Amino acid sequence: MPKPVATLSPAFKKQANKAIAAIVIFIITYLILLALATGLTALCVYSGFALIINNPGLLTIILGMGLASLGVLVLIFLVKFIFTSHKTDRLHLYEIKQEDEPALFRLINDIVEEVGTHFPKKVYLSSDVNAAVFYDSSFWSMILPVKKNLQIGIGMVNSVTSAELKAILAHEFGHFSQRTMKVGSYVYNVNHVIFNMLYDNDSYGKIVQKWASITGYFSIFTIIAVRIIAFVQWILKKLYAIVNKRYMGLSREMEFHADEIAAGVTGYQPLKSSLLRLSLADHAFNAVLRFYDEQVVNNMQSANIYKEQTYVMHFFAKDSKVAIVNDLPVVTIEDLNRYNKSKLVIKDQWASHPSTEDRVKRLELLGNNDIPVDNTPANRFFTNIETLQQTLSQKIFSQVTYQGEVKTNTLENFIEQFNQNFKNNTFSAIYNGYYDNKSPVYFDSTTVNIAEAPMPFEYLFSPDKINMVYDAISLQNDFDTLTQIAGKNVDITTFDYDGRKYKKKHATILQQELKTEIDAVNEQLKTNDLHIFNYFHHLEKSTNNSNRLITLYTQFFEYDKSFEASYQHCSTLHQNLQFISHSLPVEQITANFSQLEADELKFKELVSSLLATEVIQTEINEEVRKNFESYLSKQLVYFAGDVYYEENLKVLFTAINDYAHLSAKTHFLLKKQLLDYQEQLQVRTNAYIPA
Repeated sequence: MPKPVATLSPAFKKQANKAIAAIVIFIITYLILLALATGLTALCVYSGFALIINNPGLLTIILGMGLASLGVLVLIFLVKFIFTSHKTDRLHLYEIKQEDEPALFRLINDIVEEVGTHFPKKVYLSSDVNAAVFYDSSFWSMILPVKKNLQIGIGMVNSVTSAELKAILAHEFGHFSQRTMKVGSYVYNVNHVIFNMLYDNDSYGKIVQKWASITGYFSIFTIIAVRIIAFVQWILKKLYAIVNKRYMGLSREMEFHADEIAAGVTGYQPLKSSLLRLSLADHAFNAVLRFYDEQVVNNMQSANIYKEQTYVMHFFAKDSKVAIVNDLPVVTIEDLNRYNKSKLVIKDQWASHPSTEDRVKRLELLGNNDIPVDNTPANRFFTNIETLQQTLSQKIFSQVTYQGEVKTNTLENFIEQFNQNFKNNTFSAIYNGYYDNKSPVYFDSTTVNIAEAPMPFEYLFSPDKINMVYDAISLQNDFDTLTQIAGKNVDITTFDYDGRKYKKKHATILQQELKTEIDAVNEQLKTNDLHIFNYFHHLEKSTNNSNRLITLYTQFFEYDKSFEASYQHCSTLHQNLQFISHSLPVEQITANFSQLEADELKFKELVSSLLATEVIQTEINEEVRKNFESYLSKQLVYFAGDVYYEENLKVLFTAINDYAHLSAKTHFLLKKQLLDYQEQLQVRTNAYIPA
């Protein structure tokens, strides 16, 4: 079969030309810097030897060597990237060979022939939901041919059809099937070269420090070398911004190009359907991993995490009313964008991949959808998929440290526990998602006109009201993004809003329009929330004539009022402690801790208040409570002399992280307590019968 021909789009050619221009600029700049560094080295070495020869003695020998080292240190900095390589960590990978999986290797061979590229050097399986072609890169990989390895995620295989797996792998090989795609490889490696000189300097730094520590005379020349290097890095940072932006632009076009090659092999439909589903599959996979993160204290692990992934993927699909065909969810663009009502469109120059929506639109334009589609499960390409799934599952859990005898969970037990956890951590379906990303708006319950006849329940939680919630969220998000644009924190010159193009300077004017819309929508939501309270208040009076509803609203409003500020205080404290990861003078470290004393005192008050909150008590396990008590019991010393007290710092950071988690959980539980009580009122009056 002739290999699929993917035409190079004008956008691809444009980005490729920009990338080539960026490479040329870098090469010229680098060669100039290298020539200057070589000249400096020659001059320093010559001057150093001349100093020693003309004035022999111990001091001149030291000064001569120090002077010679100045140029050598700068030159080594500029060429050290040649001797470094980037090796992909393979500890999480599981290599397979043709005799292990003949059907899979036949599929790969067919794709390689159709696409017109080379068979991978090695094939690996990973646990996650992706596929990739990778290789160990170095400076020399720009010059010498490098064979690529194929990585196939079992979490991905578990979530696609045979045709979709073929399309995904064809996409990966498509990256290397055209000579023009080599431009991307060159830009990628140039990016790594600059990155190495800017940020990968630990080993080099140790060499410089060791040399400077030999004698104070050497340190003088080392300081000069470091300042020269700092100037070189300043130039490289400017280049890095240019090259990186060009790389990202080309990378996006390479994705479109590889998609077109894949569509030539399978038609566009299999790649489209897999693109749309894989975010759901990944979400389900990570939900299972989070479930077992919480089960570490119970020494529980899974025998086969992929059976559980399948269950959760179906569970989420049904919960979101996504259709299931051939035992797989059929996700649509509308499903992905169901709650995204943003009208703001910004071209992200720093994104390495186009959005799923953009990729799907480009695929649909190809129109080549007449190739027969194999909708059998992709798992069929493996001789014994269940054994492989168990092996990869065991590889995941082998990284976990358990404190007791490990127990293996059953699928039935997982389903029961997952369903209960989901129920405990979500709001009732009767609200139709109204409260999923929104809290009740504050109001004074004593001012509500409870004599007013209540609105119908169906009206209060109708699709129109749900849309209003997400209109408010999208408007606020757009407003916040415009704030970033107006403040010149976003590197753009133009943007689109509601189909119209604007210049950056118009962001402030547009914000004023959005503010009016935001206020109007929020006022409508507040009115609806008052109607909701009135509705449930009438139900309460008709059933038990208590005031529990008002009590629950009051409790939630009181916590909600201070929640954001408290959470922000915690985050700021954590951020202000980051100086401990840097090398600073003792005086500066001491001053930094002194400046944090008032913030820490306030944080202790927040922790004490949290520990006294009734609704969160069952969520605070013995280990967390013990750490909180240790933190509150005395004034901990974090630094003395020139030494950090690591144990005390660990107590502090653990307290900060636990507080952040538990304060957010408290907010959720107070809200859920209120909403669950409203649901009970609804059920008691037979106004709603739960499914």
